[in-house]
Amino acid sequence: MLLQKSLFTAVVAATAIAATASMDASAIGRLADVTVTDRYSGQTLPVYFAKGQYWVAGTPGANYSVSVANASGARILAVMSVDGVNVLDGETAGIEQSGYVFNAYQRYDVNGWRKSNSEVAAFEFVASPASYAERTGRPANVGVIGVALFKERVYQPPVIVTPPYRPYPYDGRKSAPYGTNESGPASATGEVGGSAKRSESRADATAESREKLGTGHGEREYSQVSNTSFNRAQSTPNEVISIRYDSRENLVSMGVIPAPYYGSVRPRPFPNSQGFVPDPPRQWRY
Repeated sequence: MLLQKSLFTAVVAATAIAATASMDASAIGRLADVTVTDRYSGQTLPVYFAKGQYWVAGTPGANYSVSVANASGARILAVMSVDGVNVLDGETAGIEQSGYVFNAYQRYDVNGWRKSNSEVAAFEFVASPASYAERTGRPANVGVIGVALFKERVYQPPVIVTPPYRPYPYDGRKSAPYGTNESGPASATGEVGGSAKRSESRADATAESREKLGTGHGEREYSQVSNTSFNRAQSTPNEVISIRYDSRENLVSMGVIPAPYYGSVRPRPFPNSQGFVPDPPRQWRY
C-alpha cells in the first residue's frame, strides 16, 4: 500500500495483498467488486437488496474486513468510510479525503482503522454505543459502509488542429488565411461529472428503538502501507457504493431478511404421544 498526503488528495495504494480480481456473487460495484467478510469464519457475508439498499448481517463480536477488487485495467482510488468516518484518518468522511489506490485488477482487504503505515485497529461488530463513531460523538451514520471510487487522470498531450490556408484572389485587399473570422479551435479537455449516490444517514424508523450494530475500535494488527500519488480524473466519484449492516435479528425484524420458514405443519408439544403406554417388546424378559 502507498500513502500520500496533500491539500486535496491523500491516498494509500494496495500492495499488501495483490491478486487478480474475480467476480463474486456477494460483490457490489462496477469499477470494483466490494465485499464484506467475516474474518472468524472466513465467509463472505451474503448481500440482501431491500428498501432500495444493499444490506449484510453481521455477528456481534466478530472481526470483519471490507475487500475491494479493482475490476478495471487502470488504477483507481477508493475513499472508504465506516459509520460515516474515514477509515484512514478518523475524520468525518468526505469524498475529497484520503483513500486506497488499487493497481489494475488488484485486490486488498481493509481490516481496520489505520493507525500508522504499519498498523490498523481491527473492524469489529459491536453494539452501537460501543462503536468508534458513537464513542467519538458521531452516532448519526452508524451502520453503513461507504466506498467512493475515482478513476485516474491520464495526461494526454493537447491536439493542435491547424486550419488549411486558402489564399484570396488578389483584388487590392490583403490576403488572409482561411477562417480568420472564426473562433480558434475548441478545447478538447472537457470533463463529465459523475453522479454520486448518497447513502441514508439514519436507520429505518422501525429499527430506531432497538440496539443496532456498529463498528468498534478493535485490537491492533500489522498492515503495511507506503506512499503514492494519484490525480483524480474528476472531483466527483465515478461510483459510490453503500452497504448497510446490522444484526441478523434486526434485519429480520425490519423485513430485509425473510423470517425463518418452518413449514405448514403446526408444531406439537408431545410429538411422540400415542395416548397409552405401549406393550414392551416380546423379547424383553423380566
